[in-house]
Parts: sequence; C-alpha cells; structure tokens
Amino acid sequence: MPSQLGQVIRFGFVGGVNTCTFYAFYWPLLHLAKLPYFVAYTIAFLLSMVGSFFLNTYFTYRTKPSWKKFLLFPLTNVTNFVVQSAGLFALVHWVGMNKTIAPLVAAVVAIPFTYVLSRRILVPKQPEPDETPSNAPKIPVK
Repeated sequence: MPSQLGQVIRFGFVGGVNTCTFYAFYWPLLHLAKLPYFVAYTIAFLLSMVGSFFLNTYFTYRTKPSWKKFLLFPLTNVTNFVVQSAGLFALVHWVGMNKTIAPLVAAVVAIPFTYVLSRRILVPKQPEPDETPSNAPKIPVK
C-alpha cells in the first residue's frame, strides 16, 4: 500500500505539471492565435498528453515506456478528454464560468478517472499471491 500511496502522490504532481503544460499551450492558442476555445483546448490537450505519458511511465509508475503503452495511453486520456470536455462545456455554457478558468476546474474532476485508467495501462499486472506464474513448472495432479 505505501508504494501505491507514493504513486498517487507522484500522479498528483505529474498532473500539476501536465496541467501547467496544457495551460501553457491553451492560453496562447486562445488569446494570441485567437482560436475558438474548444479548438485551443483540443490542441493543447493532445500536445500535453505526450509529456504526460513520459512523466507517468518514468516518474509516477516507474516503468519503462513501450510503443504498446504509448499507443494505449491515449485510451486513458479519451475518458479524461470526455470528462473534461463535458465539464468545460457545462461550466462555460450552463454555469457561465469564464472560458479561461473553466478548463482548470474541469481538470480537477477528471483526476480520479485518469489515475485508475493510466495505472491499468502503464503498470504490468502482478500475479495474485495465490496465482501460479505462467512460466512456473506445472506439477501434475493425480
């Protein structure tokens, strides 16, 4: 359990870094490039996702990246994207929140979903204590 607590803490730190990275892309795309807020959001989200993958593999879960993990990692972010996008839309259109601040609030809601899914993809499944590893010698039962 202590190693999982460490993962949660590191995940939170990486999430903070990723949110800053996202916002470093989002703000100029929105205000300087004058893109519509949802287009700016989507571009920033995709760019920050690459950094998130490497930070989570090396730092959060302390595992090696692979092409398989890299290709599966966006699946974790699809859920994150849906939760954040729905939150962004609701906050801007229904609550009337400022479109500059709303992505940050929506990101907080998505944290638990992203943690669970990214852990499932990036951390290899460990056999249960009572499971026999697949490469263990088979003992015939009579």
